[in-house]
Order: sequence, then C-alpha cells, then structure tokens
Amino acid sequence: MRVLVTGGAGYIGSVTVAQLRDRGHEVVVVDDLRSGHAELVPEGVDVISADIAEPQAYRDALADVDACVHFAASIEAGESMRRPEAFFANNTAGTLRLLEALTDADVDRFVLSSTAAVYGDPERVPIDEDDATRPTNAYGESKLLIERSLDWLARLRGMSCVALRYFNASGATADRGEDHDPETHLIPLILQVAAGRRDDIKVFGTDYDTPDGTCVRDYVHVADLADAHVRAVEQCTDPGLLVCNLGNGDGFSVRRVIDVAREVTGHAIRATDAPRRPGDPAVLVASSDRARDRLGWRPRHVGLHDIVASAWQWHCRRWGLA
Repeated sequence: MRVLVTGGAGYIGSVTVAQLRDRGHEVVVVDDLRSGHAELVPEGVDVISADIAEPQAYRDALADVDACVHFAASIEAGESMRRPEAFFANNTAGTLRLLEALTDADVDRFVLSSTAAVYGDPERVPIDEDDATRPTNAYGESKLLIERSLDWLARLRGMSCVALRYFNASGATADRGEDHDPETHLIPLILQVAAGRRDDIKVFGTDYDTPDGTCVRDYVHVADLADAHVRAVEQCTDPGLLVCNLGNGDGFSVRRVIDVAREVTGHAIRATDAPRRPGDPAVLVASSDRARDRLGWRPRHVGLHDIVASAWQWHCRRWGLA
C-alpha cells in the first residue's frame, strides 16, 4: 500500500515508518519538523515539511494514498494544562483539517495515535476500552474529541478507523530513540541524570494511593507500538471505529523505574521529591486483550529492565558514551 504517515519524523512515527517499509509498503511522511528529526526517517522515504492543518501544502502527496497513520500532535500533558487552547487548535482542529483532505482524496483507512490520557482517573485497573473516558488534562480531551469525530466519519463516510490508545511509550531500537526538546518523559529524563546531563530527576507527587506513593504507569516498547500500527493498517478494512489499548498490562511506579535505571546504568541517580502535577492520574495500566484478539498483537518487549536498557544503549551511542 501507499501510506501517508503524519509526524513520521518523530519518536514512534519514525519507527513505524521503518516497519512499514520493511513490510514492503510505500511511505510518504508529512511532518512540520518542529519536534521531529528528519534524520530518523529511513532513507528513500519522501518527507514533506508541512503543518497538517494546511492541507494545501501536501495535497499532491495524497494521490493514490491507501491509508493514513496519524502521529502529528502536541503531546505534553502538563503543557496542555497551561495552554489548552493550543492543544485543541493543533491536535483536534488540525486533525479535522487532515481528515477533510483525506475524505476529499477518497482515503478511507485511518489509524490514530491516541492515548491512555482519555481515561483520566480510572475506576478500575487494568483499564479496558469500554471503561469511562473522563480526561483529567486537555491533552487527553483533545485526543478524545478526535476519536469522537472518527466515530461519526466511520458511520457517515464509511471510513475504516482505528484509535490506538497507548500507555507510556518507551525504549529504543538500534537506530531510533526518544529525543524531545524539551524532554518530558520519565525514562529519558532519568537517563540524562545518569549521563551527567541533568542534576536530578523530579518525582512529581509522593502521596498517591499507590504502594510507594508515586504514580504507576504501564510502559510499552516503541517497537511494539509500531507493530500495532502496521497491523492496524494492514488488517482493518471494514467500515467502523475500532479502539484498542496498547500496553504490557503491568504497572511500575516512578521510584521503581528510577531503581531499574540505576541497575541498568550503574550510576547513582539523584531523585528529588516535588509536588504533584495537575492532571496526573495515580495509576494507568492497560488491558490489551482487544488488540491481541483483533490485531493479533503481542508485545515482545515486556521487561522493564530490557526497555530501559534499550533506551540507555541508544542514548549512549547518541551521546558518545562508552
């Protein structure tokens, strides 16, 4: 197939582009490169530097496109609470402009990079896709509004849509890893401390109702996330909206992740307690049974030690560490 990947120069997007290429698909990337890295895109893949909210800049690329995988978005939950209007403009309104261009071009297969943030504070753990969606931050709400729009497009336009609600993306492949500016994700921030590039790691909130008082999250390897997107593109052809969680089904606290990073790197990593951040739920752990049943998806990288080690190896190569 010919697949349009928005945000294909980003962390998860670039790994997905590489896997699509390995599966024999033709790929074209649209990325404004504000946070993406063109060097992460596999050689030979066309990259159009454009904002998804300006479809006239990439309309020609939609010719003969069979499917779209949509990653392009603002992703930092804390920032969404300071600038909610920017998240609704970029994530929700921008995606609607993209969808309008896709329907005009008769592209009827769409895979959304969604998020566990749509659930907010869950009523039970592990979370499944039929549980209540009550986002506690504007980032989660901006994605949930997209999912609701997809449901209407599936019903009224006959589109085949998949929303993949993944939990904490983590880890690295041999060639591609996590490089945000500014970095906001826990594992790379911890590894910056191990590498001497940051003084300490802030532990935001130590009084949650969890075993050690810190937030608990479900970490899923970037290669496994990419595999789910490829499976969704290849397998989901029937009209409708399919929503799937992507996680390992096991939760680790912030303190546990720090301890594992100390084991992996061999470095003392200074942790400093800090107040809670607004909009952070205490526990987010996935039930991924639907993805297993409908997509045949099985995460292959399930150990936290291996996930952290893969990220550390990539960062060591990037930073020139022995």
